[in-house]
Amino acid sequence: MPKALDDISFKVEAGAHLALVGLNGSGKSTLLRTIAGIYQPDDGEIEAYGEIASLFNLGIGMQIEVSGRKNIILQGMIKGKSRREMIDLTPSIIEFSELGNVIDDPIITYSQGMAMRLSFAIATALEPDILLLDEWIGAGDRVFRAKSEKRLEAMIKDSRGFVLASHNTTIVRRYCSQAMWLEKGKIMANGPTDEVLDAFEAATLV
Repeated sequence: MPKALDDISFKVEAGAHLALVGLNGSGKSTLLRTIAGIYQPDDGEIEAYGEIASLFNLGIGMQIEVSGRKNIILQGMIKGKSRREMIDLTPSIIEFSELGNVIDDPIITYSQGMAMRLSFAIATALEPDILLLDEWIGAGDRVFRAKSEKRLEAMIKDSRGFVLASHNTTIVRRYCSQAMWLEKGKIMANGPTDEVLDAFEAATLV
């Protein structure tokens, strides 16, 4: 039986912005979830230094029967923040998410876009050392997407790192300094973004 990830070994320096590229089924999302600790590797180990926040599987880990406000507290505490820290952060998270009118309603009543906005606001407010993204921010209206991009750009300028799995090569070229091309769970190339994308596109474009 083929492995979802096969003999994967790489290093991401502090503040790096790494793109994972490849066709569907190449292992990008599996690798992200392994880095996040959702999946455990059968062999080898993952060493991560600093706080990691992930933004994929909308609402993952949220308690859907309780309110958005309570989920802000819970999500932060899961990531190691104190209740006091999260209470202090809550007003700015609510303001950024633009969900003040429904923040005390249970998550189960939220649309997918609303859940994404809250997840993004929490994840980025925690100021992680590394942010894991499965595709670029696409939820919400044009104004919210623009605001989200500005926040991510600010994180980049602050030298906070992220790992982005994406099919959008325009986004990858714009925001990522390094790229890794995966195919059937194996690393085909890993290096400067333009070099890796050029090789990937040459091999896969019909």
